[in-house]
Amino acid sequence: MGFQQGLSGLNATSKSLDVIGNNISNASTVGFKMAQAQFADVFANSLSGAGGNGVGIGVKVQSVVQLFTQGNISSTNNPLDIAINGSGFFRMSTNGSITYSRNGQFSLDKEGYIVNAQGAQLTGYAADSNGVLSTGSAVPLNINTNDIPPKQTDTVNAVLNLDSRSLVPGTQLPVASPPVIIPVAFSITDPGSYNNATSVAVFDSLGNSHVLQTFFVRVDAAVRPPPVAVPPAAQVSAEWDVFAAVDGVLIAGTAPAPAPTNSVGTIGFDAFGKMVGATPNFSVNDTNAFAIDIPVTTGAVTPISSPTVKYDMTGMTQYGSAFSVNAIKQDGYTSGKLSKFNTSKDGTIVGSYTNGRTAVLGQVAMANFTNPNGLQSLGDNQWTETATSGSALVGVPGSGSLGVLTSSATEDSNTDLTGELVNMITAQRVYQANAQTIKTQDQILQTLVNLR
Repeated sequence: MGFQQGLSGLNATSKSLDVIGNNISNASTVGFKMAQAQFADVFANSLSGAGGNGVGIGVKVQSVVQLFTQGNISSTNNPLDIAINGSGFFRMSTNGSITYSRNGQFSLDKEGYIVNAQGAQLTGYAADSNGVLSTGSAVPLNINTNDIPPKQTDTVNAVLNLDSRSLVPGTQLPVASPPVIIPVAFSITDPGSYNNATSVAVFDSLGNSHVLQTFFVRVDAAVRPPPVAVPPAAQVSAEWDVFAAVDGVLIAGTAPAPAPTNSVGTIGFDAFGKMVGATPNFSVNDTNAFAIDIPVTTGAVTPISSPTVKYDMTGMTQYGSAFSVNAIKQDGYTSGKLSKFNTSKDGTIVGSYTNGRTAVLGQVAMANFTNPNGLQSLGDNQWTETATSGSALVGVPGSGSLGVLTSSATEDSNTDLTGELVNMITAQRVYQANAQTIKTQDQILQTLVNLR
């Protein structure tokens, strides 16, 4: 009788409708992967072998497989939301138990760990205090929200252009021929005693800011010979004395004679406007740098543990154009609090601090499998590996077969809602057709029963 075929069709179609309904119900679930029911026919063979006129006895659901196709990427306002663009899974840890997920909706727990809605911790590679990643085994990622400590300024880099047309500051005698200039003594309160000045903020060991000013005074080479320390002295065609002040207080310089008292040094330029050296040098290898001694403040307000700052002027020029500050920077900073962080394509989590610094906080690890369809679904958008899936292949995003990450975004469900609605209509018609075969078999059986 044909009841078995029709009944198997009803069961299989009902299972297919369950799968379709589950896909539709998760059309808005972040990271959801739709499933597909796959069928196989059922055929009965005699013990002596297959007959040429055998008839199948129905259908069965061979398997329900998930389709790990890419979902759309949608932007969010949460910097901890992460979307995977490509293959792979987030590697999650719950008390040491490892699961895998495509849902990148994360948050921070009270201990600073990156967790999902179920409390599972995102794993990756931790970074030390210097931002160096430990790329051994993946561990639960913890975002260090501690303040970044201050760093005292060690080096100032200044790239300036001094105007070669500048005259020596002083009083020019109107009658003398050629003109004679009587130089004036440098004073930070007398703008007429220097040609140009610039300033930069530097920091002490506690992160307190100080203003370091540098003043440049053109030297009359006819009056003062080039310093012996500028090699070779024969190349020097123009000289400038440099003075410095911190918070408006002139620094006692250490430049040797013939440089004036309180000068921190003298710089020389050749006939092409290129800087050929400074005296006194910061060191043998730093011929274009001064050592500026910042005075230590007494008391506990602004102590400086190492008051010497290297003032590097590599790249400074003396051309026939107006004085300009092309670049000036220093390597110190005050303390800072973590203000925000984001995740780069390779999974590196970079934190931004209120003092303008950035630091690597960790790197997200991902995993992939030779046979993702062999994973066992645990619900909550999580899977676990099985013998069928193979062992997890763990690495950083963008390496091997692993996809890349998008910060402040999530991956939408890959359910094709229109296609699933069409599949539901088709499955409904198949169900009706199988019910019709049972109805027909019932009518045939009724006819046989009514024979006399």
